[in-house]
Amino acid sequence: MRPGGQPNLQQLMKQAQKMQQQVASAQAELAETELTGSAGGGLVTVTLTGLGEVKSVHIDPKAVDPDDVETLEDLVVAALHAGAEEVRKLTDEKMGSATGGLGGGLGIPGF
Repeated sequence: MRPGGQPNLQQLMKQAQKMQQQVASAQAELAETELTGSAGGGLVTVTLTGLGEVKSVHIDPKAVDPDDVETLEDLVVAALHAGAEEVRKLTDEKMGSATGGLGGGLGIPGF
């Protein structure tokens, strides 16, 4: 801070630019990262990007029972939830370090 309690605006702008570059880098890394979620002991596996986009779904033929489609549906949903949780963890890790902990709770969009 400057004398009189005024923040150095130029320094704040530099910090904001640096944070913006770190966030862009973290987002690019998330987009390239693939994570998996599975359910039913691996009977259903989903692959997602670090941004949460579903890339693939693998269903083991043992999970397919024409008389019990509901269980298969539940396994797919559970695998998607597991994958989404992995995405959330990675996002918190990457974006938290990029924003210096400014996200989560401050209501800053995208953090």
